[in-house]
Amino acid sequence: MTLEEIRALVATDLAAVDDVIRQRLKSAVPLVDQIAEHIIAGGGKRLRPLLVVLAGRACGLRASHIEAAAFIEFIHTATLLHDDVVDGSSL
Repeated sequence: MTLEEIRALVATDLAAVDDVIRQRLKSAVPLVDQIAEHIIAGGGKRLRPLLVVLAGRACGLRASHIEAAAFIEFIHTATLLHDDVVDGSSL
């Protein structure tokens, strides 16, 4: 089974993760909204939320795995942003 076939099996859950990210990062500050879109549309394989969703489903979870997958993306993005700040990178 390919990665895309696996991703297709949980596409609804992954879309729900994206919705949670957008909801949690909704802000009047434009930079915060840009960060949310960067998390969602920034490219990459997004293996972290995929693995959390798959593990949640394997354990029979119904909703908490969506929040956990979003949380993992927040942590990952925070570490990337921190690295950019330390390196003096620009947006």
